[in-house]
Amino acid sequence: MQDLDEFTATDAALEQMAATPNARLKEIGDAAVRHMHAFAREVNLTPEEWLFGIQFLTDVGKACTPVRQEFILLSDVLGLSAVVNALHDKKARELGSQSSLLGPFYREGAPELPLGACIAAHPSVEEIVIYGRVTSNDGKPIAGALIQVWQTSEHGLYDLQTHGLEGTDLRANFRTDAQGRYHFRTVRPLGYSIPMDGPVGEMVKAQKRHGFRPSHIHFLIGGEGFRELVTALYFGDDEHIDSDTVFGVSGSLVVNAAEDPNSPVPGLRAVHYDFRLAAAAPGESGRVGADPTKMMQAAE
Repeated sequence: MQDLDEFTATDAALEQMAATPNARLKEIGDAAVRHMHAFAREVNLTPEEWLFGIQFLTDVGKACTPVRQEFILLSDVLGLSAVVNALHDKKARELGSQSSLLGPFYREGAPELPLGACIAAHPSVEEIVIYGRVTSNDGKPIAGALIQVWQTSEHGLYDLQTHGLEGTDLRANFRTDAQGRYHFRTVRPLGYSIPMDGPVGEMVKAQKRHGFRPSHIHFLIGGEGFRELVTALYFGDDEHIDSDTVFGVSGSLVVNAAEDPNSPVPGLRAVHYDFRLAAAAPGESGRVGADPTKMMQAAE
């Protein structure tokens, strides 16, 4: 029996985990232990601070509901989601369009609408048009690609925040035509604050951060034989375009709605954006999107 100190406790924990049969689980578990122990030593973590952290994570868990995923929000505001995204992109055989964050408000089962439909049930401002093509990296059109879109309203709220799980608004699915083209009508989404009434919001306020996301529209695009693309288009004139609180903005994803003679819906301002999908590796499903609301349902 060995008396443990702040260093030998790490060795003892790793030794007990050494027989983990799943190699990847062992790799992740070992690294998590090493880094967590090193963090505690670096900051000279006190028992009071450790208990405060435990209580914070407990509160994050309690804040999760079928329509609110506080742990994904925590990952987002800490920049961890952006790191995981970048690592996922780095593993691709080839890169398509730039990815962005899935976020906590995605859900499966949105209605499939015909091309050109409006995804806003009761728009109170002028509509805009989003259009373009979905192609492979070499420019070949991808017919029948599934495009899932979701966004806030002109008032800055997602349907999950206003309707819960009852009914949908400002989210829909579309299929590209034979030439890989898509278009739909919507309203300019309003940039919004992340939920600030929970533990993650309290942390953001304690860090003196504004907590805002710039105006954007989410896309989840997939086609047979291609890696699924999780991304978003960000409106460049939003005041928070350079300080997204969840680090989702990339320069290639910044757009503006403008008069466009090539728009498939004349008379409305339009955003033209072409998406490129990367080929999936042999045996790779390419699937990366996951409905956060299903996490709570699976736990019940």
